[in-house]
Amino acid sequence: MKKVFNYFSKLEIALWASSVALIVISFLAFDRTNYLSLAASLIGVSSLIFFAKGNAFGNVLMIAFSLLYGIISYTFSYYGEMITYLGMTMPMAVFALISWLRNPYGDGSEVKVNRISRAETVLMCIAAIPVTVAFYFILKYFGTSNLLPSTFSVSTSFLAAYLTFRRSPYYALAYAFNDVVLIVLWSLASFADRQYISVIACFVAFLFNDIYGFISWQRMKKRQAG
Repeated sequence: MKKVFNYFSKLEIALWASSVALIVISFLAFDRTNYLSLAASLIGVSSLIFFAKGNAFGNVLMIAFSLLYGIISYTFSYYGEMITYLGMTMPMAVFALISWLRNPYGDGSEVKVNRISRAETVLMCIAAIPVTVAFYFILKYFGTSNLLPSTFSVSTSFLAAYLTFRRSPYYALAYAFNDVVLIVLWSLASFADRQYISVIACFVAFLFNDIYGFISWQRMKKRQAG
């Protein structure tokens, strides 16, 4: 435990603890039955604090979160979320784990930050277009709830997963945009079942953690460059 507290800064510990508190309190207030959702939320928010440190273990936790979140999404017919996380985010987390382990910085507890070119950024955005269009028709075929925001979630998830794999600080911004979309999606779901308010709390916590992750990676980039 001493090593853990020495590894994370006081701000990071406070951010993680407050995120856990928000998730647990919202679960006790609005759910109390869906322990799978609680487990997924706690694993997910824990993965983000490791991501913020550039630690490859974050990808291991993201793999577990993707599996659980895909199951939760299935229960509300959010097939877009289910397909995205099980068919894209989880496999990409595996590839990202391999990429991060192959590109360590220093003692290996931190990944080497990568800079992607403008040309690659343009190609990434272009690639996101057919992915989005294809998923729109796939999700429409399966009768996905709230089709348009579900489709947009696929786009932001694709960009975030790619940038994570490529070790770019902008992965965190892409996930932050995805968090906003998911807050909207699960807010709509909560009108039908209030237990999903706890899922909203999860992604609110994710949003703050991803914003911090971007700030942390910018610092990492400057430190590694120096």
